[in-house]
This record gives sequence, C-alpha cells and structure tokens, in this order.
Amino acid sequence: MDTKKVDLNLLVALDALLAEPNVTRAARRLGLSQPALSAQLARLRDLFGDPLFLPAQRGLTPTARAMELQAPVRQALDQVQGVLARGRGFDPATADVTVALACSDYVQVAIITPLVLDLRVSAPKLKLAIRQLDGSLLGQQMVSGVVDLAVMTPATAPAALRTRRLFHERYVTIARRQHPTVKGRLTLDDFVALDHVVVSPRGGGFGGPVDTALGKLGRKRSIAVSTASFLFVPDLVARSDLIATVPERLVRGRAERLQVLEPPLAVDGFTIGLVWHERTEQHPAHRWIRQRLRTLCAG
Repeated sequence: MDTKKVDLNLLVALDALLAEPNVTRAARRLGLSQPALSAQLARLRDLFGDPLFLPAQRGLTPTARAMELQAPVRQALDQVQGVLARGRGFDPATADVTVALACSDYVQVAIITPLVLDLRVSAPKLKLAIRQLDGSLLGQQMVSGVVDLAVMTPATAPAALRTRRLFHERYVTIARRQHPTVKGRLTLDDFVALDHVVVSPRGGGFGGPVDTALGKLGRKRSIAVSTASFLFVPDLVARSDLIATVPERLVRGRAERLQVLEPPLAVDGFTIGLVWHERTEQHPAHRWIRQRLRTLCAG
C-alpha cells in the first residue's frame, strides 16, 4: 500500500460505510452527497485492492477484507480524535463531538432525559446519538463504533466490555389518583385482584419479577395488558383502573396524576450501570460524559 495515498477522510468514509452499509445512509451520516461518497469508495477500493462492499438487495454487503478492517479503522479514528482533544485541551463548553449511546426506553426517560437537559448547558455542542439497546449486537456495535456507551444492567453485558455501576433501581406500584379501590396503600389481596399492565421487553410476555415474587407466596395476579415499552404505561394507568409495578425512576417527578405506592410484597430490583469498550477508555470526551452520568445519577 502506498501510504502517500492515505487520506484520513477515506478512513472516515470507510468507517461510516461499515456502520451503515448503505451509500444513502452513510452519505447522510457524513454530510456528503451520494456521488461524493461513491467517489471515496472507489478510492478506498483502489487503496486496499479489494471491492470492500458488494451490491445487495438493501444496500451493500461488506467483504471479508472490509470486516477485517472494521475494528482497526474504528480504533485508529478514536485515537486520532483523542490526540486532537488532548492537544487542544478538553473543554466541555466547546467540545464538538458525537457520542453514540444505547439504552432501553426506561433509561431514556429516567436517565437520558436529565442528561440531555444538563448537556444543553454544560456541553451545548456535544451531540448524543441515542440507539435502542440490543444486547445480542452490543459487543460488535462497541467494536465498530456504532455504539460508544450503553446504560443497562451490567451483568448482561458482554464480558469483554468495561462496566461501572450507577445505581440500584427498585420497583414501585402506580395507580391513578382517583382509583376506586386504591386509596394510598395496597393490600396483597387487592394487588392480586386488580388488573395489571406488565412490560415485557420482547412483547407479549405475561410474567416478570413481580410474578416470581408472587409465586413464592403461592399467589397469582391478574394481567390485562402486556407491552414491550415502558413509555405509555404511566399515562395508561393514569387514565384507567389498571395498575402497574414499574421502576421508580420512570415516574420520579412525573406522577402528578398517579399514586406511587410501595408494592405489598418484596420485589427484587436491578442494577443500572455504564458499559463501554476499551477503545474509548482514555478518550477525554467519553471519560467526561461517563463522569457526568455518574454525577447525575448520584442525585
């Protein structure tokens, strides 16, 4: 390879195409026109002596050589970005970087919303690219740079990734303020008799930690609705006689129309933490945002 032909912009283009194997989407990601990106792809093919991407029904299919390049190219670009950040001194007030963050919808409401509001003041040029968490893909997404940081249950993260605990979450039961049965407290008999909304991450499931706890007592609750998303549960409960048992931070500061109650039985909570790849361990912007999240979650 003639290193005189190497243009850092070509590696940026390759990284984008590996993350989004579609010329239209990759060009949009880079702020380029499709012809400009196609021209860069032609130069990349010449540089590496390989087609790198083959036409497919819905975009492009990376060749084996392209897949071999994915991790080292992402690592090289991270190192360049880190060198530049250290060289000019990292200042969150002026830092113009993008952090790709993966999380569930519960985390988006409970943690990422306060983070975004904080960043508007503390780091107004820092951009967050929020992606839906997919545990089966997370390891590869971290290696390739599609995801830089995940906020999730650390125990379920791939073993090769770094983790840091943020907090332990507990469950609360919610009911509408004018509920005909619920008046500031719940007995276990009322709890199992009322109709519940449950959240099943994959959708359609009718069990969870509450049902595990009830089973130990020889009891079973009545479940009327199973949903894959936490987001509409508080509003649904506020407008009906359904009740739900949800993570406390989902409704913290958002319970004007709800009663927030202690469940009438012990339900195991869960830990939320940060998960990241070694490639961003020393990057100033990434180190800063991880610390910012720890500070916000400590309050």
